[in-house]
Amino acid sequence: MAIFVQPPCDEAVIRWRAAAAPCPKASGPWILAATILGSSMAFIDGTVVNVALPALQQSLNATVVDVQWVVEAYSLLLSAFLLLGGSLGDRYGRRRIFILGVAIFSLASLWCGFARNIHELIFARAVQGAGGALLVPGSLAIISASFREEDRGRAIGTWSGFTAITAAIGPVMGGWLIEQVSWRAVFFINVPLAAIVLVISALRVPESRDENQKERPDWVGAALATIGLGSLVYGLIESSRLSFGHPAVLAALIGGSFFLIMFLLVETRVRNPMLPVGLFRSRDFTGANLLTLFLYSALGGTLFFLPLNLIQVQGYTATAAGAALLPFILIMFLLSRWSGGLVERYGGKLPLVFGPTISAMGFALFIVPAVGANYWSTFFPATVVLGLGMAISVAPLTTTVMNAVPRNRVGVASGINNAVSRVAGLLAIAVLGIVMFDVFNRSLDSRLSSLELPPAARRSLESQRISLAAEKIPGEIASPTREVIKEAINESFVRGFRHVMLVGAALALASSIASLLLINGGDKSPDR
Repeated sequence: MAIFVQPPCDEAVIRWRAAAAPCPKASGPWILAATILGSSMAFIDGTVVNVALPALQQSLNATVVDVQWVVEAYSLLLSAFLLLGGSLGDRYGRRRIFILGVAIFSLASLWCGFARNIHELIFARAVQGAGGALLVPGSLAIISASFREEDRGRAIGTWSGFTAITAAIGPVMGGWLIEQVSWRAVFFINVPLAAIVLVISALRVPESRDENQKERPDWVGAALATIGLGSLVYGLIESSRLSFGHPAVLAALIGGSFFLIMFLLVETRVRNPMLPVGLFRSRDFTGANLLTLFLYSALGGTLFFLPLNLIQVQGYTATAAGAALLPFILIMFLLSRWSGGLVERYGGKLPLVFGPTISAMGFALFIVPAVGANYWSTFFPATVVLGLGMAISVAPLTTTVMNAVPRNRVGVASGINNAVSRVAGLLAIAVLGIVMFDVFNRSLDSRLSSLELPPAARRSLESQRISLAAEKIPGEIASPTREVIKEAINESFVRGFRHVMLVGAALALASSIASLLLINGGDKSPDR
């Protein structure tokens, strides 16, 4: 759930100008073990937490807006500091920053597991995202710096294969832990993994840094991006609770837009920008990132609501919900090599037009399931078509991004594309939440209007709207009426879910149009 498909294979963060000498071959397996396990913590966390959302919503008496923040707090810090994390590794030592990231991530995971209320959990998730922004870039940067050129491709392939496996088993394992232990176990599982990574990294992973990296990290850019994105997301999410006319929402939206504009202005003037805007002079690079923004908005925003539908409305167990997207992951994994060859045969443009179009069909198929829908005849076909569309899209997207810039800028270019994909999901969850709440409320109002309910019971139902399908029916309502109300809540959620998926399909089509209009292949941006 909330499957995050890495664009450019996270080569985003590989620093190809690594100055350190390759490590002895005997250290290779240890380096791979540390980087694979370290990355797996972030990938497992990204795929498992959404499966846990219904359980922690019930356990911590949280609203859907609250659980949005559980996801968004992590994504915000990860998105804002991802590029900075790679730069810090180059300057201060890749192993050192990687170890620091693992330590922060594991301590924050422990904090998440022991969180006493939803607000404490949200804050801990933000710290966890900051740790992820240090360890995610570090994993592939260490591989790039530690392996000889002739061995690097095989090492990265090994890393990719094992991290794909963790992404596949993560939701199923997480669902089982939620059922058998607690949602808290989803976070505690990171602690023993982190201990192993820290020991291996300290004893077996060599240090490396870019000796030519003399510029200071772009702290101002990182701060402006964090404040801007955070304010914008706050305004979008809280508008569902407070309305768009609320002074706090208006101030957040206006302030967030202002800080993001300032971020772009600063990035054109600093000597070592976190976001080199000159790269966007390439039509291919601009088109690839616009595609990423639309397609990953669709993916991240829609799949946030899928486990809520499966568990709270369709009645799936957490394990079954965790396994629901396994076909998606397996198709991505099995077809990745084939899709990589599409660029050589047809060029980058054709797959990047047809892949997102097929993905749009997959999103549209998610409109079909009603309450009580059979998985194999409804959710499964949608998952397969979506997986096929994404499989066709991801590898050509990688190649297009890499080919759009000079060779010495591929690490930065891919890092930008990775950050765009994460920001896309961050914003989409907030925006599609507005769509879901609006449709849900209007549908439920229509369905409940004909029922004769006690005033106190009606007020109770009104106050819980923000919990969506987890809304609790007041105890004083008689059994037959309770069933009618529950059916109304479930049907209203499904109606909102269908609108969300319709928006996802439109976004995927928009990404296809962006490819058609902008991507042609071959133009290089100036080496800024």
